[in-house]
Amino acid sequence: MSYSRFEAMKLLGARLADELVILSLGGAVDEWYNAAPHMRDASLFQQQLGCVTPEAFGLAVGLPHRRIVSLDTDGGLLFNLGILATLGNERPENLFIVVWDNEQYQSIGGPATHTAKGRVDLAAIARGAGVDQAYTAATLEEFDAHCAAGLAASEPYIVVAKTDGILEPGIKRKHSDGREDKYIFVRHVEATEGVSIMGPSEHN
Repeated sequence: MSYSRFEAMKLLGARLADELVILSLGGAVDEWYNAAPHMRDASLFQQQLGCVTPEAFGLAVGLPHRRIVSLDTDGGLLFNLGILATLGNERPENLFIVVWDNEQYQSIGGPATHTAKGRVDLAAIARGAGVDQAYTAATLEEFDAHCAAGLAASEPYIVVAKTDGILEPGIKRKHSDGREDKYIFVRHVEATEGVSIMGPSEHN
């Protein structure tokens, strides 16, 4: 059984306020910015498969007082399963990970990922790597319950969301490129943390 990723995003977004979000590339980017517009400045998309949760882990270590949310994908996580062992050992207390598992590489036309045959269980792999709180959500209701638990957890928490492969129709595309997105996100972190990360360069 699968459900709408966009509807799941709206449920998650309704629970967020001060968190920082790292998300994967593809259609999920535009869906997220439409589902949770209040999180626009606090969200940064990562263009390389396999880098979303590692980047979120780095933020969680660097800002241990702040909740970090990783919006990864089945295809992305499969590119870097080693991050699960890192989480199992390091056990950051402020990292909540959602894996959108639609069983396909949607951004390149929909070829199947390894989860499509029903034998590869990402939550079970995570538990085997030492992430005790790793679950699969088969319904929107289960997903919402895991969001509540994951955002309150004091250890890494993973929910694999079994979503369909249908992009939400009629949503607006984000009107920015990756470089602009980087600065929007960094300036938000600077403003909310009271720190300077990227000052003026020596050339301007």
